[in-house]
Amino acid sequence: MTILVIAEHDNAALKAATLNTVAAATKIGDDVHVLIAGHNAQSAADAAAKVAGVAKVLLADGQQLAEGLAENVEATVLNIAKNYSHVLAPATAYGKNIAPRIAAKLDVAQISDITAVIDAATFERPIYAGNAIATVQSRDPIKIITVRTTAFDPVSAESGGASVEKIEAASDAGISQFVSREVTKLDRPELTSANIIVSGGRGLGSGENYAKVLEPLADQLGAAMGASRAAVDAGYVPNDYQIGQTGKIVAPQLYFAVGISGAIQHLAGMKDSKVIVAINKDEEAPIFSVADYGLVGDLFEHVPSLVHELNEHR
Repeated sequence: MTILVIAEHDNAALKAATLNTVAAATKIGDDVHVLIAGHNAQSAADAAAKVAGVAKVLLADGQQLAEGLAENVEATVLNIAKNYSHVLAPATAYGKNIAPRIAAKLDVAQISDITAVIDAATFERPIYAGNAIATVQSRDPIKIITVRTTAFDPVSAESGGASVEKIEAASDAGISQFVSREVTKLDRPELTSANIIVSGGRGLGSGENYAKVLEPLADQLGAAMGASRAAVDAGYVPNDYQIGQTGKIVAPQLYFAVGISGAIQHLAGMKDSKVIVAINKDEEAPIFSVADYGLVGDLFEHVPSLVHELNEHR
C-alpha cells in the first residue's frame, strides 16, 4: 500500500499544510511518497525529502506547473495515480481545487476533509458544521482524500532522508491560464499557521474599532488577526480574515474571540483551538459554550485593560 501526498508549495519551500497531510498519510501506511509539481522547484523537493515519514519525493518540473494551475497538476497526478492506493491533498484552497478533478477522472468518490484515520479504508470527517462526525468507508481502488490540517499534528520537517526522483510533467492542458496574482504582505503570522489568533466580531461596531481595539492586543501577543463572517460582511476587515465554515479553519494554541457571539458557522472554524478566550457582553452568547475562559463585559473596557496588564508584565 503506497500513499501519494500532493504537496502544497511555492516552488521554493513547502507550505505548512503539507506537513499535516503527510502526518495523516503515515497513519494510513508506511510507504509515503510526496509529489512536488512546479517549476524550478528543486528547493521544494529537497525540503520534502527532509520531511519525516516520507519514503520518496517525485519532482515534476515544467513551466506549465509554475503557478499550480489545477488542470495541469491534475494531469500530472493522473499519469502516476495507478501506482497508489491513496492520493491525499490538504483541504486548503489548493487541495480542494485539485482533488475533485482527480476523483472525477478516476470515477471514484472523494473523501473530503478527514479528521481521523480509522484504518486504510475508514475515516472520520465532520458534517453539519462540525456538530456530527461521520465515519465513512470506501471500497474504491484508489482513494482520493483531502485532509483537514488542523486535525493532525505536523510531522518534523527536518528528520527525514528520502530520495528525489524526477518524473515527467504532463503537457499544458490548455484550458486555463495564469493571469496575475496579488499577494497580501503581512507583518503578522499567517492566519492558518499562527500559534495565537486575536479575532473580532460584529460587537466591535466598525472597522475603526476593530483596528483600535484589537491591533494593540495582537501586537502584545505577536498574534495573527481574524474575524467572524459577520465582521467581514459588515466591511470591518477583508474577507481573507474570515474564520469559519466558509472561511479559514484554524486551531492555534490560543484563540481570542472578542465581540463574537459564536454562530455555528464560526465555531466550525475555530473550536479545535487549544485554549479559547471569549470576551462578550452577552452572557448567553454561544461562544461561551466552547470557551476555556470567558469574560462577560464591555470589550471596549476589558480589551484595553488586558493590553495594559500585558504591557506592565512584559
